[in-house]
Amino acid sequence: MARVLVVDDDASLRKALQIGLAARGYEVLLARTGEEGINQVALGTPDLVVLDLGLTDIDGLEVCRRVRAFSGVPIVVLSAAGSESRKVAALDEGADDYVTKPFSMAELEARLRAALRHGSAVANEPSEIRVDRIELDLARRSARLDGVPLDLTPHEFSFLSFLARNAGKVCTHQMILQAVWGPGYGAETRYVRVYAHRLRRKLGDSAGGMLRNHPGIGYELVGD
Repeated sequence: MARVLVVDDDASLRKALQIGLAARGYEVLLARTGEEGINQVALGTPDLVVLDLGLTDIDGLEVCRRVRAFSGVPIVVLSAAGSESRKVAALDEGADDYVTKPFSMAELEARLRAALRHGSAVANEPSEIRVDRIELDLARRSARLDGVPLDLTPHEFSFLSFLARNAGKVCTHQMILQAVWGPGYGAETRYVRVYAHRLRRKLGDSAGGMLRNHPGIGYELVGD
């Protein structure tokens, strides 16, 4: 039975999620504040976090940032309609997916199942990957080039690690979008191009060519 931590300061929504998720077979943990949620994740209790971005004590983006500093637990954020910039910011801080309010339990559960599958796949992977000059520590979510740390955002790291896990293979835009941004993505190819440009810039002139572009198709990570 998967344990889902719901972090939300709205008592009625917490109750509704507790009842709805429990009826679908989940063990539900509740946190009223961002601090309480961070503490529960630190104790290692949840398999997945449902996080409202509109908390009163700490901004939900800060909760994502602080959780990602020590845990890879899947995070699905809840956001108000029209908060596109907030959704993108949450994904940049390491959230796995988002659901816009109002939402149905069926939609939320589908997002949770996808996030849990992704989290399980990551947990079963080797803790380190090396592709030529690039070394990735998946547990610590850190990257090095020629032994020198790379300063990557959570989504830049996810992008690079997905390509590294499939080194030597062409990963399509759709594959990258769904692996890095979540199952709700598939057509936003501009995101992929922007992040590929960022990664090339951080890899520098000497290693940027390892990230090979296949125009109209996707990207491939190759040896130097």
